[in-house]
Amino acid sequence: MASSRRSFLVRSGATGAAMLTATHTVASRTGASIRVGLIGCGGRGGALAREFAETTEARLVWLCDPDETRAGQLADSVSKKQAGAKPQVCGDMRRVFADANVDAVVIATPDHWHAPAAILACEAGKHVYVEKPCSHNVREGRLLVEAARRNHVVVQHGTQGRSMPLIVDAMQMLREGVIGDVLVAKAWNVQRRGNIGHEQPGDPPPRVDYDMWIGPAPYAPFQKNRFHYTWHWWHDFGTGDMGNDGIHELDYAGWGLGVDTHPSRIAGLGEKYYFDDDQQFPDTQTVVFEYPGENSVGTRRMLVWEMRIWSQNYPYNIDNGVEFHGTSGRMLLTKRGKLEVFADHNRRIQPKLKGRRQHPLIHHMDFLDAIRTGRRPVGGV
Repeated sequence: MASSRRSFLVRSGATGAAMLTATHTVASRTGASIRVGLIGCGGRGGALAREFAETTEARLVWLCDPDETRAGQLADSVSKKQAGAKPQVCGDMRRVFADANVDAVVIATPDHWHAPAAILACEAGKHVYVEKPCSHNVREGRLLVEAARRNHVVVQHGTQGRSMPLIVDAMQMLREGVIGDVLVAKAWNVQRRGNIGHEQPGDPPPRVDYDMWIGPAPYAPFQKNRFHYTWHWWHDFGTGDMGNDGIHELDYAGWGLGVDTHPSRIAGLGEKYYFDDDQQFPDTQTVVFEYPGENSVGTRRMLVWEMRIWSQNYPYNIDNGVEFHGTSGRMLLTKRGKLEVFADHNRRIQPKLKGRRQHPLIHHMDFLDAIRTGRRPVGGV
């Protein structure tokens, strides 16, 4: 079945090229809103739809989801934020990609669709905001980067921490040596997830194009605990909580370590210790990634990942975070707004944030600005 997915990705390039229409640029419509199509109208898609609809810099013109009921409900909500301008609704993303009036698309589908949909959009000449994780595997991610560069479009990854001023400031502090050379980062995701139970295959809900929902994944009959949202916990559709919430912490953990290559060694253990249900990913996990640097003392780096999605006792009272260990101190950093810095012997250092370069544009606004200016977006290509 894996070969079928690879074949789909190969064919997607040809399909996207066939859909490519005459090149149009936002720059040629000075002052006009960037016309956006949203693919995926679930929880994250709905949040992104509201964010894009609330800025005059963009206008949602398409909402696409195999669940027509969900797409229609979101269209009603969006139209209220766009002064009555209601997006068109469809269940087939190819209609959005083929529309020459669309400047950019937002991909907020289940994980298995992220790279294929984003690649199709790039081949159709659209700028792309793709939710995390940007791909279901490493090969797909590389194909997406190649598609973005080949078609000269902006692609931004939904790792919003890259645009959070506190995290940006903390990264600069690490670069300036506030805790010496950063050798180790420990990231964690500790929270209480829900039990998805045990279910049997059944019929999809009305007005759902289930074949389109499956798309490039191996076919599996509809089952309600592997559909809306709970697809996260199935190998063929999601990436577990390591690729769901954890990707944010892993992203800025690697950023703080200063690594920009794949690890050379990985050791990990994980299993279901708590949930007696159908989910396929571990609920408990510890993974260690080693980065070789120049294969010499002082250049190697280590990233440690811990996950317990059944616990409500958080390290430092924070459900998700990263602790950096340097040669002369340590830093605690979280997307929840906490930054603590310590020198040797746990002597507290007051972070000096005032006057540092801030990022006034939040993540999706940075994406829109990158489209207008032609620069590389934060957290993208």
